[in-house]
Amino acid sequence: MVKVGILNVTGYAGAELARLLYNHPEAQLASVTGRSEAGKKLAEVFPHLAAYDMAVDPELGDVDFVFSALPHAASAESVAPLVQSGVPVVDISADFRLNDAKEYAEWYGGEHPAPELLPKVAYGLTELNREAVKASKLIANPGCYPESALLALAPAAKAGLIGPDIIIDSKSGVSGAGRGLKQSLLLAEAGESVSVYGLKGHRHLPEIVQELRKMWRESESPKVTFTPHLVPMTRGILSTCYAPLSTTKTEVEVRELYQQFYSDEPFVRIVDAPPSTKQVRGTNACHVYPTVDQRTDRLVVVSVLDNLVKGAAGQAIQNMNAMLGLPETMGIDMPALYP
Repeated sequence: MVKVGILNVTGYAGAELARLLYNHPEAQLASVTGRSEAGKKLAEVFPHLAAYDMAVDPELGDVDFVFSALPHAASAESVAPLVQSGVPVVDISADFRLNDAKEYAEWYGGEHPAPELLPKVAYGLTELNREAVKASKLIANPGCYPESALLALAPAAKAGLIGPDIIIDSKSGVSGAGRGLKQSLLLAEAGESVSVYGLKGHRHLPEIVQELRKMWRESESPKVTFTPHLVPMTRGILSTCYAPLSTTKTEVEVRELYQQFYSDEPFVRIVDAPPSTKQVRGTNACHVYPTVDQRTDRLVVVSVLDNLVKGAAGQAIQNMNAMLGLPETMGIDMPALYP
């Protein structure tokens, strides 16, 4: 049994990790931290986790594997000594997602706390980077928006099916902004309203471009317009991705390409109708619907996922499973919550 620790269990991603790990047959949650709630029982902080009889500690105890759900910058500082001592880590923050420390500083407003670790990092979108994940001791868990976009676009990008001018229109529930108190997330502000943000550049944009560039066949790098929106629901992401076809393809041919690309992936499903976020709520699944707009000769792909599971905690456990040589579905293979 692998003894697992969670740095910062008190955020949404940390709490979701604890929930999902409860029934994992090969991993036992042994230690959790949370600076603001240190000393309290986990069940006192999160009554829905009453099955756990453990305290939130200021520091991690003796563990074999660590998930970090700390904010960016703080995460790298805490993770660095763990990695250097040989403890495998999946980092859910943004600290290790970007390969270039200068680009990190540009988008996150400060120097990278542990640039020496960047060459050791594997980008943890398991479906697209499985062998690197298996071989690494430090995984950068993808951002939720990038994961929805990359799973939607990867088959077409790797096949050289699309041109470089890509538009990604994404909608997310309010849990994507975390548990911090923000006026824009109050029910009276966010309820019965849809709003756009990040028009001048969202922090997930360079991550999307970086990973798309790795799959790109053409000499010209992809040019991505990414627009995120806040919608009045708790969890879920729906991304609609648009790209010009570089060669004429029918909808049937595109669907066959996508089905073949993901044929062995347990968590990615190519669906027959445009999906909704409720179809994947509480699961590690991503539903993808590719289609072709024949009038404009453009590929249109819709993807949905749960930002707290496939977009965070579930993907992190999938990465852990791959790193430990366990079946990737172990502990995270469940149907959606409905209604």
